Formats: sequence, C-alpha cells, structure tokens
Amino acid sequence: MLVLAGIVVVHITTIILLLVATIDNAWWITNTVSTDLWGKWVLTGSDWHYTNLNDYPEEFLQAVQATSVLACVFAILALFVFVAQLFTLPKGQRFTFTGVLQLIACLCIMIAASIYTAELHPNDTEGGYGHSYVLAWISFVLTFLLAVTYLVLRKKGE
Repeated sequence: MLVLAGIVVVHITTIILLLVATIDNAWWITNTVSTDLWGKWVLTGSDWHYTNLNDYPEEFLQAVQATSVLACVFAILALFVFVAQLFTLPKGQRFTFTGVLQLIACLCIMIAASIYTAELHPNDTEGGYGHSYVLAWISFVLTFLLAVTYLVLRKKGE
C-alpha cells in the first residue's frame, strides 16, 4: 500500500512539473527577455511587455508546443488509468497500459525539449535556459522512471 501511495505522489509531482514547464515563462532567459513556449516578455524600462514569438521558426515552435501539451495530457490520463486499473485489473497482472501512456508522455516531453534545444536557440550566446526548461528535463526522467515502474509493477493479492 505504501508503494502505491509513493507511486501516486511521484506521478502527481511529475504532472505538476510538466504543467509548470509548459506554462511558465522561463524556457530561455536573459537580463531583459524571458521566453516561454507561447510568447516573450521583454523588459522595457521598468515594465515587462508581452510580445509574440515572431523570430522563431513556426513549425519547430508548434512542434514543441504540441508535444509539451501532449506530455501533460498523457501523464494525466496515465494517472486516471492507473487508479482505474487498481480496481479493475485482475491480481498478478501488470499495469501495462498505464506504463505505455507514461512512456508516451516521456517521449513527448523529450521531443519537446530536444527540438527546443536543437532548433530554437542553437547559436544564441546571450542568455541561457531557464527553470522551465530544466523542469522539462526533470519531468522526462521522472516520467521514464514511472513508465518502467508501471511496466514492471504487478497487482498483488490482498
């Protein structure tokens, strides 16, 4: 029972990290710019102003946006499927479907962070990756570990 509670806590933590990484505005930061997947915040004087991401290649940006959102959706769906399988799965069976959903979420966030790294800031010398970018990679590791855990985990008897 304690193992299941731990898995659920890690899963919820991973979902929160994925949502923060997708929503928060710190994928690329400089002293005057903070960029997320949806827009750019530019410091002008003492005020921050929101602008569109016109200087990014649209096809790569949309791929990063889509795979980040899909990672969140698959991770949330995997949690609901896991809870449902706790009550419906016969004893001794593996949580395979939950593991596959979590593996898809893992691949989605990996694709998003990889495209962002390779295509959106390959030659930028000013600034660096922000905490949302780091959270995306941490979420990748956690979703991978959860996927492996779900694929190995068997439902035990009472």
